[in-house]
Amino acid sequence: MHTDPQQAYLDANQRLAAGDLAGAEDGYLQALALQPWHAAARANLGYLKEQQGAAAEAEFHYRQALALMPDHAQLHLNLGALLLKEKRFAESEEAIRAAVACAPTSASAWNQLGMLLVCTHREPEGEACYRQALALEPEHARTQFNLSYLLLRQARFEEGWRMLDARWQFDQFPLSFDCPFWEGEALAGKSIVIGLEAGHGDMIHFCRYAPMLKACGAARVDVVCHPALRRLFTTLPGVDHVHALGEQLPQDWDYWTRAMRLPGLLGTDMASIPAQTPYLRAEPELAADWRGVLPKDGLRVGLAWRGNVNFENDADRSLPSLMALAPLAASGAHFVSLQKGPGEVDAQMPPSGMSLQPLGAQLEDFAQTAALIANLDLVISVDTAVAHLAGALGKPCWLLLPDYRCDWRWMAERADTPWYPSMRLFRQPRGGGWPPVIADVAAALLSFGSSAAPGLR
Repeated sequence: MHTDPQQAYLDANQRLAAGDLAGAEDGYLQALALQPWHAAARANLGYLKEQQGAAAEAEFHYRQALALMPDHAQLHLNLGALLLKEKRFAESEEAIRAAVACAPTSASAWNQLGMLLVCTHREPEGEACYRQALALEPEHARTQFNLSYLLLRQARFEEGWRMLDARWQFDQFPLSFDCPFWEGEALAGKSIVIGLEAGHGDMIHFCRYAPMLKACGAARVDVVCHPALRRLFTTLPGVDHVHALGEQLPQDWDYWTRAMRLPGLLGTDMASIPAQTPYLRAEPELAADWRGVLPKDGLRVGLAWRGNVNFENDADRSLPSLMALAPLAASGAHFVSLQKGPGEVDAQMPPSGMSLQPLGAQLEDFAQTAALIANLDLVISVDTAVAHLAGALGKPCWLLLPDYRCDWRWMAERADTPWYPSMRLFRQPRGGGWPPVIADVAAALLSFGSSAAPGLR
């Protein structure tokens, strides 16, 4: 037990840095018991509580600390970021603007204000804040990354692709190669490997650029991907070898690149998006196996209602449960669960009146999922890898999109996407909410079912 509040505070900081949250909390409380006006201990206790997910307690401590240090810009930013997570937009904006007022030369403060404004659909104001942040600190990676999302959403591709690469300055992924990073040099007679992106959906989306590298003259084009994608990617034209992450890699390439760098390096704009589908295919033998599992007659519709819970915006992009799709049962379609991981158990208890086969647990990898999708008439999915796969296969896919922080690649206010010609977008109304989206999908499904040719697969 400490008798010196400053020593208790310093010891708590060491425990916090070491990941001992319980010990750090005890130390901060000791410091505050000895000196209730110890502002730094109060502020750090707020940060600790935020890391623990105790938002109400974190807010309390942040506000107490600000009462003692009203000109502390980082404290205002911390509070603003916390309130933004809770979608308390007006209060968040007040806190972040206070941070900007306290530190008008802080790129971080301007970036945070820009992010809030963009998230609340005030994109011109948000862009101005991002530009101000970059004027103060031209290499501010977070601002470059946030600006890239805004630019790409608006199809301002040239600068957007360039800014997007900033993500690797703060979001490191454990993959490197001994060869040089490709910056657009001539590929005639050369070998190149495409390293994986973090998300399965990102890899499915951007693997379409591999054949373009072959068309540039590359003698050998290889891909490194997640293990669950390896078998699927062997159907990708123009690829010589597909390696799974974790395998022993040859390291004999002339160049390497990341998949999401390729659009910029190859000069992609709206007119030149490579949208020819399918560019991935189901294995005929696997597709035949699944054909015998499904009903021979009627409309067959695949469903995916949850994404990866670790994705930062998953609470908004995923449906709360399969029950949200209950209105679709009125179509009389036969539904097939493509759901893996979180939400998979929902498929065992479908909404009343819904015919649903819970097949997700049998999908060992994306090659299996592709083979199952090949036997369906339609896929209905939230913004996750299943939707990218359906689009890459050229299968009709209806994508359900959130209003809040919708991904850049779906742009704004479009019901279609230049990336996947077979895809239709269903967007939440301004302010969010899934019921109107599901109602639109249910109505469209009734029409789709009545117009689909019998037996057409």
